[in-house]
Amino acid sequence: MDERELRALVERMVRELAGEGPVKTAAAPRRPSTEVSDGCLEDITQTDLRGQYLVEHPRNGQAFQELKRKTPARLGLGRAGARYRTLSMLRMRADHAAAQDSVFSHVPDEFAAQNGFTPVQTLCQTKDEYLTRPDRGRRFDEQNQTVIQKTFGRNPKIALVVGDGLSSAAIEANAVDCLKAVEAGLKAYGLEGGPVLYVKYCRVGASDHIGDLTGAEVVCMLVGERPGLVTAESMSAYLTYKPHIGIPESKRTVISNIHKGGTTAVEAGAHIAELIKTMLDKKASGIDLKG
Repeated sequence: MDERELRALVERMVRELAGEGPVKTAAAPRRPSTEVSDGCLEDITQTDLRGQYLVEHPRNGQAFQELKRKTPARLGLGRAGARYRTLSMLRMRADHAAAQDSVFSHVPDEFAAQNGFTPVQTLCQTKDEYLTRPDRGRRFDEQNQTVIQKTFGRNPKIALVVGDGLSSAAIEANAVDCLKAVEAGLKAYGLEGGPVLYVKYCRVGASDHIGDLTGAEVVCMLVGERPGLVTAESMSAYLTYKPHIGIPESKRTVISNIHKGGTTAVEAGAHIAELIKTMLDKKASGIDLKG
């Protein structure tokens, strides 16, 4: 089987799986094996899983589809014998590959400069070190400590931080829009967000070291979440009142699932600004804020 025949076979399988019926390939014009087809295959990752129902001859398909619309969970995948259908398996592998790409890729070096952020880096020197040594992603060396202190000064009310975290895609997709909404919300409350710090190889605990270095009253960190199979673009916001090294995790307030299919970046930003105002008023965060 040459390259042309293999391409035709793949196109036929994908179209059949998409419900377009069998496609005859015998009549296709012959092309030299070095020629590239002008067409392209459908991107299966663009299909909303909440609207995809692959069970043949369901007992109550309409009720099940109404259930599926409420969740992106992989329900109603259908089966081929005892196995998943090809389309379901391909989608799972594609989503898994996107998650891996997001974890192992970097936010572009020019991202901080383009958005006016001050760049610093934790003790980690490589992505592999960041993934295997979480402790080093929570601390800064003396040179970066000096930059942090110069950026925020002493005892700022609010320290805004963006960290790459475990998803570069999440930061590129959401951080800038979210920060704009945060800053607009703070301005409405008569507060100033001030400069923004960008942390490379960042763990959530880096906000505690920033708190010790600056004496900030509230540190708000936007950071990429660990990607899953639903999306590789999910970001979280961690807000802590007077953070310091050793502070319990229960003292943090978290907004998670910030992405276009969850809490949108702008909506999250407005909520973050409101939370910052509340923390400053009540002088608390995490479980203390709910008490």
